[in-house]
Amino acid sequence: MDVTELIAQARAGDAAASGRLFNQVYADLRVLAARQVGRMRADMRATSLVHEAWFRLAKPDALQLKDREHFFAVAARAMRQLVIDHARQRLAEKRGGGAIAAELDSQLVQAGGEGRDQELLALDQALRQLETLDRHLALLVEMRFFGGLELSEIAGLTDRSERSLKRDWRKARAFLHQQLGGDMLPQGDE
Repeated sequence: MDVTELIAQARAGDAAASGRLFNQVYADLRVLAARQVGRMRADMRATSLVHEAWFRLAKPDALQLKDREHFFAVAARAMRQLVIDHARQRLAEKRGGGAIAAELDSQLVQAGGEGRDQELLALDQALRQLETLDRHLALLVEMRFFGGLELSEIAGLTDRSERSLKRDWRKARAFLHQQLGGDMLPQGDE
């Protein structure tokens, strides 16, 4: 059965449909979470991230999802919130907050520890600013960076061309580089 149909059934109160939805999307969510945990070099486990994200998604008020695209966008947001909350908690346990400049590239995920947590918080703040200006660009960053989706996967979910997504990805990265104190605009298509 299609994810969109299962979402509609679950939203209508069908508990069995909610279980089938989880079973159908679990593998996809697990792949996204594994990418996320690997990229972030987080001390979280992918399985924990999936289950925590699902816990947020399965709440009755969260099942106001429309379709597959909306589901994965919300899942990416839930994973973002969980990773950011985890970083905040670790910083609070160590010695408090503070944010430092970071780049939104593969180099961003190379750092670890406290510096990595501060970079995540700075990125989250910049992403909130981007969301006030262009929520579609912010959603793209969430799906790509926090959801771990490739542009080709996002194109399939959003019915947009990969070319237009590449253009938007460059715009979003340029904005985030500027907000995070990057001296150079990102290079390349991705």
